[in-house]
Amino acid sequence: MLKVDNWTTALIVAAGVSLAGWFVGHGFVSSRTVDRFVTVKGLSERDVVADLALWPLQIVASADDLGGAQATIDRGAAAVIEFLARHDIDTSQVEVQGVEVTDRTANQFGEAAASGPRYVVQQRLMVRSDDPIRIHVASQWVGELVTAGVVLRSGTGWGPATPTFLFKELNTLKPGMIAEATASAREAAEQFAADSRSRLGGIRRANQGVFVILPRDVAAGVSEETQLNKTVRVVATVEYYLH
Repeated sequence: MLKVDNWTTALIVAAGVSLAGWFVGHGFVSSRTVDRFVTVKGLSERDVVADLALWPLQIVASADDLGGAQATIDRGAAAVIEFLARHDIDTSQVEVQGVEVTDRTANQFGEAAASGPRYVVQQRLMVRSDDPIRIHVASQWVGELVTAGVVLRSGTGWGPATPTFLFKELNTLKPGMIAEATASAREAAEQFAADSRSRLGGIRRANQGVFVILPRDVAAGVSEETQLNKTVRVVATVEYYLH
């Protein structure tokens, strides 16, 4: 029967421990190598022009009888239609979107009707146009309506009376902008790999980012909806393995 002395046993155990340590050590090195990655961002921007305009015009009239107030509203609406036509705006898309009547004698806070006409009538006309540039130009001449005796209300009640400019064709831009943002991110990753003397691997994780529409000229108090010219932006975030 084969006998193994204590020295032989000790050598075998030591060799096994060393071999196990070698595998464990190399396993951790391999794991840490796989976990090496770089996170980069890629930007894509497009300057665009709005392709839809919404222009709410709120006509206000006051009188002691509803019939008189409504007659003033009707004359104001006719003046608005004439104004739009004079500025080459298609009036077939103008809609009446609401009428609000206020009886000042019914005010629960007790405002005296003697201080002014009893009834205040507001009517909102929504001008919708696929030619935002015409709307923008016409809005610069809205004083013509005031000269014609039309009382317009803005800033309260149903919202501002300034045009809102929208961009509807975002989906047509998305594929090209995503490709551009991804290419920009890869270029940054390649530069980082070169600077760190590494080799760029495959994608570990990617996020295409959220598309945002901004005013072309960013400034305090400037909102995107009131600007004819806009900038579409997307920032893609990509993680690449490094070897």
